[in-house]
Amino acid sequence: MNLKILGWLTVFGLVSLSSVGQQKRILDHNSIGWFVYDGDHELSKKWSLHTEYQWRRIDYIRTWQQSLARLGVNYKLTDKLQLGGGYTYFVTFPYGDHPVADRGVPTPEHRLYQDLELADTAGRFALSHRFRLEQRWLSEQAPEDPRRISGWSYENRARYQITVNYPLQGAAIDDNEFYLTFFDELFISFGRNAGANIFNQNRLLGGLGYQFQDNFQLELGFLNQITQHADTDPATNNPVFEFNNGFRLNVAFGF
Repeated sequence: MNLKILGWLTVFGLVSLSSVGQQKRILDHNSIGWFVYDGDHELSKKWSLHTEYQWRRIDYIRTWQQSLARLGVNYKLTDKLQLGGGYTYFVTFPYGDHPVADRGVPTPEHRLYQDLELADTAGRFALSHRFRLEQRWLSEQAPEDPRRISGWSYENRARYQITVNYPLQGAAIDDNEFYLTFFDELFISFGRNAGANIFNQNRLLGGLGYQFQDNFQLELGFLNQITQHADTDPATNNPVFEFNNGFRLNVAFGF
């Protein structure tokens, strides 16, 4: 069943990319460096507090791309099934040849999210499926002053991420051991304000992890991000696609 879901989502993403591929696209290539802290802190046997911060950079580390701060709670239904939800504060800075924040100032965004996470195994592979719904409020800049927010535009988005970890020593990942890590995440916009931007983005990562303890891992991987801008290029009215490549350094730590 899990493989069927993954297959249909992959096909849907490829069809979306194929359909926009018939248009003349504007391509914006950037080198990225993402530095991520990710923590789930146990409050009881069932409940945990989720904390997260992502410091995203262009030219690997030189200038701002985005800033993300997330706070939420998780509830463990079973050893393999977990529910979660919370709030995200997100800021996009002007970057690239066709910046989203095209008036020279950062643009903030507020989000609520709901998660369903399913853990699974296939031989020595440890699998994780995450289904996420997001309610997004994107800031609108005042015409006379881009630093002033005149209103908020509401959008919906669905995300599916599959993560695969593979131990390099033994049958499972234990303390003080290396492992291979991989994930792919597909973003789909939906609802009245999605417009033609149904395919929002896709992220693909492969890399190496090290588990110091059960609640402390360090991962470094190569990240490929494809993003379609919500608005077309104002000069040509053609869709704008970002092709961002670089690294992602992730520290996962939980109390």
